[in-house]
Amino acid sequence: MNNQAPFSCVDHALYLHDPKSMPKASGFLWNPSMMLQMNCRGYATAQFMQPEPAKYAHGPALEAKTFMQPEHSFYAHHPARFFYIKDEDSKKLFSAPFEPVRQDANQYQFTVQADKIKWLINFDDIEIEITLNLSATDIVEMWLVTLKNEAAKPRNISFYPYFTIGNMSWMNQGADFDTDLNAIVASSVTPYQKVSDYPRQKGFKDLTFLLADRVPCAWTSHQASFEGEGGLHNPDNIAAQYLSQEASLYEAPIAVYQYRLTLDKQQTERFKFVFGPAKDKTEIAKIKQTYLDTQGGFEQQQVAYKAYIANYKACMHIETPEPLFNQVFNLWLPRQMYYHGDVNRLSTDPQTRNYLQDNMGMSYIAPERSRSAFLKALSQQQVSGAMPDGILLSADAELKYINQIPHTDHCVWLPICILAYLNETGDLSLLKEKLPYADAPQSESVFLHVSKALNWLVEHRDSRGLSYINQGDWCDPMNMVGYKGKGVSSWLSLATAYALNQWAELAHQLGHHQIVDDYLTQAAEINQAVNQHCWDGHWFARGITDDNRLFGVQAESEGRIYLNPQSWAMMSGAADEVQQASLCRAIDEQLMTPFGPMMLAPSYTQMQTDIGRLTQKFPGTAENGSVYNHASVFYAWSLCKLGKHQQAFELLVQMLPNFQDAIYRGQLPNFIPNYYRGAYHQYPKTAGRSSQLFNTGTLAWYYRCFVEEIIGIKGDLNGLIINPHLPKQWPSISLERKFRGAIFHISIKQVPLTAGSPTTPLITVNGKLISGNRIDNFKAGEQYTVTVDVPTNLTMTQSKAT
Repeated sequence: MNNQAPFSCVDHALYLHDPKSMPKASGFLWNPSMMLQMNCRGYATAQFMQPEPAKYAHGPALEAKTFMQPEHSFYAHHPARFFYIKDEDSKKLFSAPFEPVRQDANQYQFTVQADKIKWLINFDDIEIEITLNLSATDIVEMWLVTLKNEAAKPRNISFYPYFTIGNMSWMNQGADFDTDLNAIVASSVTPYQKVSDYPRQKGFKDLTFLLADRVPCAWTSHQASFEGEGGLHNPDNIAAQYLSQEASLYEAPIAVYQYRLTLDKQQTERFKFVFGPAKDKTEIAKIKQTYLDTQGGFEQQQVAYKAYIANYKACMHIETPEPLFNQVFNLWLPRQMYYHGDVNRLSTDPQTRNYLQDNMGMSYIAPERSRSAFLKALSQQQVSGAMPDGILLSADAELKYINQIPHTDHCVWLPICILAYLNETGDLSLLKEKLPYADAPQSESVFLHVSKALNWLVEHRDSRGLSYINQGDWCDPMNMVGYKGKGVSSWLSLATAYALNQWAELAHQLGHHQIVDDYLTQAAEINQAVNQHCWDGHWFARGITDDNRLFGVQAESEGRIYLNPQSWAMMSGAADEVQQASLCRAIDEQLMTPFGPMMLAPSYTQMQTDIGRLTQKFPGTAENGSVYNHASVFYAWSLCKLGKHQQAFELLVQMLPNFQDAIYRGQLPNFIPNYYRGAYHQYPKTAGRSSQLFNTGTLAWYYRCFVEEIIGIKGDLNGLIINPHLPKQWPSISLERKFRGAIFHISIKQVPLTAGSPTTPLITVNGKLISGNRIDNFKAGEQYTVTVDVPTNLTMTQSKAT
């Protein structure tokens, strides 16, 4: 371990030791109805469903694009949870976790665990321990704060918990202290214009409350008077003896309490707070009864939340020579993957591509959830085979925002994701399930539904045999390439060929020989068309615009090369060996960075009206040339398919913050972000900076790459295949693999390859050498001990992941 690293990795937790080194480091918690991302310095981003995403702690201003707001507030506060402590004798003031006073502590520790976020801070011999949980069922934050006097003398202090409420509504907002509830309650009316909106909104949770288990000696809900001229870092109200006890009347509300305490030496005091939204005070009273008035209620809810989060455990637990990687793989990746499949990114209409890929990941955690998700998605398919842009998760949900823009890639994910599920579960009964279509009464099997999706892709091609892009494919901001109805996508063409090949292989195994040759022929024709029209001599172009311009080619000064066509050309079989070498060389030379390959390069610096809003994004962010991890993992998968597992491993490891570069990235390795900044050669100062966004389709593919390809313990329809491709950094590993109800305890060791020795792995099951590399004679409920000796001539080197 690097002693200079700002964080440490121990057991099931990550510990950050300095709030300044990685000021945006964070953890996130969720339950079925809410999500909270909390950073190490006290800033929070939270939302809940009612039924669409909403907030109970708001930013500093409400944006109205069509009119001027009355009494507009002007201040720059991000929603936060702060705890001020003032020494009443010396008048010293500090705040935890760090903002807004920003006084350096004698001790600081920010801890991220699966079910909680914690801080342990010591300033001037006052120790404050803060623990944050969510409820397993309710939309509430649970805060437990412990104060301890570590000095050798008594201390007179005031303790002020501060919770942002912010500008709630330009129509109606305010806050006051309710003595019966012992809570500050802020009220508002969600803004609306249409009469038809009122019936839907009248049941909204438009109250925000802060419940406390102790009666404060003073309080305030008035943001402006609390701060006065001192600002948040030195509020006027805290300089006074007591808070002002002032209500907010159509003014920006906050929730602040004051507790005056005398702490003897080593004395400890404990406080509990519950923060969240509610429909009315009756609901707040019920929450108060459950969490604070019932003996042990708060602790019971903490236990319940821990049990809820524990559902993320995945199909594999590994032990490699690298402790940090072990924690990431065993804890953080399955947890993040489960979040995506559990709450569908907290959306009522997740994009179809996201919904399908996220539930491909659930195949390795809770496959029954994947099955249900695939059936729900297919029930919304049109009889033509077309899939909608978003999947409606309830009868009241509507397609919104990006899902109102026509994209052409959604069908391609069905065969890819369902095949991963089938290989993991062997559940061929899924293919026989009969479902109706969204626009037709007849019911047909899942197999036919997927086949129709493929047929739709084949039919929606131009005279050259290339797939239409409309207003975007997987890259949804590429919205002006084909909006006139002529532009085409090389990536979607290649992805279609890959999907056809995959489904043809399944059809062959199931005996549907009539369609196998048809699909293989169509895939070959598409690959040939991409070669004919999109090969630029060294790599594949990204597409052809409505105006017949080939883009993503050598002649261009910006957007010269895109990553995705290269990856999927290798997956689909469009690239022969010479082309593979050429495009991999181009990726290494033009796209590769220390943090992974950029999605495209050079990044666009001005609008390209025949490509679209992608080119308007800041260079190196998001789809405009960032290290977009979803695209990076496609490249890793394609390398595995070519047998380049060592290179794929190095690429996958690059996606994870590590002890050497975490400060530079600004993120703990508790999740894989949507992207790292790119434009590596254009803006090297910011390249590698984490987006801090944990919603990403990367997860399922990343986990699948390691389970099925690098570690190489994967299923097929007939059993468990043992085919490891361990990196040279791992001479041996051990693991537990859960597969179809059985548990396999597996040890894998790389052994020297010598003249005359076997070149294929030697595998024993319960001490008996098996023939081949498939285990198919096993029973659910049983446990098996497996050893695997892998002949290799690789030289061991130190891993980048350590």
